[in-house]
Amino acid sequence: MKTPYYAVIFSNTQTTELKGYAEIAKRMEELASQQPGFLGMEHARSEIGITISYWETLEAISKWKSNLEHQEAQMLGKEKFYSWYKTRICKVEREYEFKKE
Repeated sequence: MKTPYYAVIFSNTQTTELKGYAEIAKRMEELASQQPGFLGMEHARSEIGITISYWETLEAISKWKSNLEHQEAQMLGKEKFYSWYKTRICKVEREYEFKKE
């Protein structure tokens, strides 16, 4: 990715009430990938979950946050799926990559 760009870091812990979670998470990734300015996404889950989405601009992030289907998923997350979460928005000025062939 060409710098600078933005990263939205979503850290969370889940409840035990996860019926329907996988389908909603998959749909949100599909929907985000269709948004103008979306650059990619990475996930990790162990005791806490971390999803990082990458965006060209702060405006693109704001438009994604205001997407109606995304807002519905956010409400379900608060009501049902997450016991705790935190969202951080960061500007990425440099990146380094190592890849073993």
